[in-house]
Amino acid sequence: MVVPYRIVESPESHRRYQSARRQQQARQTRARILAAATGQFLAAGYAGTTVKAVAAAAGVSVPTVEAAFGTKARLLKAAIDVATAGDDAPVPMLEREWAARARVAPDPRGLVAEFAAVLTASAERAAGLVLAALDAAPLDADVGAVAAQMTAQREAMAAWLVDGLAARGSVRDGLGRAAAVDTVWLLMDPAVFTRLTGPRGWPAARFRVWFADAVLRLLAP
Repeated sequence: MVVPYRIVESPESHRRYQSARRQQQARQTRARILAAATGQFLAAGYAGTTVKAVAAAAGVSVPTVEAAFGTKARLLKAAIDVATAGDDAPVPMLEREWAARARVAPDPRGLVAEFAAVLTASAERAAGLVLAALDAAPLDADVGAVAAQMTAQREAMAAWLVDGLAARGSVRDGLGRAAAVDTVWLLMDPAVFTRLTGPRGWPAARFRVWFADAVLRLLAP
């Protein structure tokens, strides 16, 4: 009689499997909490959102939410980060593939087009969340720190674009770097996006084209 060969799983491989499974489950739970939090923050604002409501919407306990994110401000920050990037990979915006493409764009229009595309996609997902943080900032020190970080990140992105244009000789003489950064920073304001795509009824594609055209018209020689 031939006895079939049987693979016996080692204790080490079993532990690795169990660990990988737990990590996957934790990531799925985290994603579910962030999705629920995003809906709550957009519907009720920062002040009107409670961790209890987020937990209920996500189908988890309050301690689970607190263990994953700590405070409500940190939960909002995590929701903004994921919405801005479009995923939860720990890769800064300026180290992503779009930035690499933009860096090698042969002309200013190509650089600005890449930037406008990623800005528009991020704004569609994250603008409302960023505005929730900005609106609540004066009333809550924790979310105020989140809002300050969002503002600084927007300035860093604006400076990156201005420097890229300057390297291509596409910032006119007499317009200082600080003024150019301020101009792009203002055009990037999430309130501009939400007002144009909301009350003014612009499609996101129109905003993308408008942003790119406005940057070149305001900055280029």
